Amino acid sequence: MTSDTTPLSQIDHLVVLMLENRSFDNMLGFLYTDQGNRSLSGQPFEGLTGAESNPDGNGGKVKVFPIDAAKPGAYFMPGSIPGEEFDRVNIQLFGTAKPPTPTPDATNEGFVIDYAEMIPKRRGNSPGVTASDIMGCFTPEGVPVLSGLARGYAVCDHWYCSVPTQTLPNRAFALAGTSLGYLLDRTSLDLVKTTKKPMFDTPSIFGRLSDSNTDWMVYGYNKWPKTMADFPDTHQADKRHFGLFMDFKNAAANGSLPAFTFLEPSWGNVGNSQHPNDDVASGEQLIYDTYQALRGGPDWAKTLLVITYDEHGGCYDHVPPPAGATPPANIMGVEFDFDFTRFGVRVPTVLVSPLIEPGSVFRVPDGTVPLDHTSLLKTVQQRWGVSPLTARDAAAPGIGEVLTLERPRDDDPLAGVIVPVSKGGNPARTETSHLEGVYNTLVTANLIPSM
Repeated sequence: MTSDTTPLSQIDHLVVLMLENRSFDNMLGFLYTDQGNRSLSGQPFEGLTGAESNPDGNGGKVKVFPIDAAKPGAYFMPGSIPGEEFDRVNIQLFGTAKPPTPTPDATNEGFVIDYAEMIPKRRGNSPGVTASDIMGCFTPEGVPVLSGLARGYAVCDHWYCSVPTQTLPNRAFALAGTSLGYLLDRTSLDLVKTTKKPMFDTPSIFGRLSDSNTDWMVYGYNKWPKTMADFPDTHQADKRHFGLFMDFKNAAANGSLPAFTFLEPSWGNVGNSQHPNDDVASGEQLIYDTYQALRGGPDWAKTLLVITYDEHGGCYDHVPPPAGATPPANIMGVEFDFDFTRFGVRVPTVLVSPLIEPGSVFRVPDGTVPLDHTSLLKTVQQRWGVSPLTARDAAAPGIGEVLTLERPRDDDPLAGVIVPVSKGGNPARTETSHLEGVYNTLVTANLIPSM
């Protein structure tokens, strides 16, 4: 347990909403561009200037540009599904799928070239999509909910996904501190098909909390959550630990939230996860609904909400991910020669609590271990006294220091904000999305009950 003198001692409820496949620049890069990349409180912010660019592969350059949210199809940008697998991320960061050893510093100059290779391989593309569309980034006016919370509370401009690869390994790191060496979604899914067992045979934070008699919940949006099938301790847990988003709203309203809550979006191309090509506006509604449910409940003053994204999903970001990550164990990548000493690309992360000063930019000091998804684990461990899961989360910094106010605020940074609505249809709406396919596989393996 925390001592009564730490900022985290004021928090009884940690709520995490983890969305899908967006980079920091893609969602929040223009957050403070008009203020010279200084926050409302005067703190430096690692955002876009508008001059950032990527080679187009033909001798030219493609500059980053603001997405015009008023245009039809804007909320389905970038218009196709970028590369997100480990080798594709290497191309985006280093210009090659197999960077030399020792690995050089990333240049982040391969996003356009990689996207140009991926577009012809995808189905359900937006009409007229081009490789340059990967350089489009949303403005605060385009995503007023996420941006309003980032400005009104705290934004983490140096929060990295845990692994430079796709969804399932990063979600495993966020909840268990390891992916057991797996770097590709399909590998863990193939194992599920063979064994009919959970994807990652390792303890998770949920088991640690149960062992310490600390309550937790995982909520899917309109179906049982995927996390039920991720780990042995979630698969074996009592069904009372799982519910739907309407159950979460009821718990927030009646003051029955547990210590730790993990929220999943709706999977599928008509869902609200914000995974390309999902509707970003629908994700804005989910963020808004989550925030308002917590703010309207009796435990708001003792709640910390974390809004983050499991990985960058091939969307452009200009900041090279750092090296120096602590491997979770003495393991190498199952599918690739990778030692887990590099972090993944920056992802948007916003911290929301009435104990946070408006306009905060929260980061750890230069030269120290950066924030990544295992910082969620460290924060749970610091607050509720559970032991680390792996060497990675043992080394991670927590986020409790963002809570700097002695008394909770009563203002609402989203007062008057109108949640956006997309124009035009999603061209991929009739396709089965990758994550919807993942979910269906887990249901077929009887790891998740069908609704």
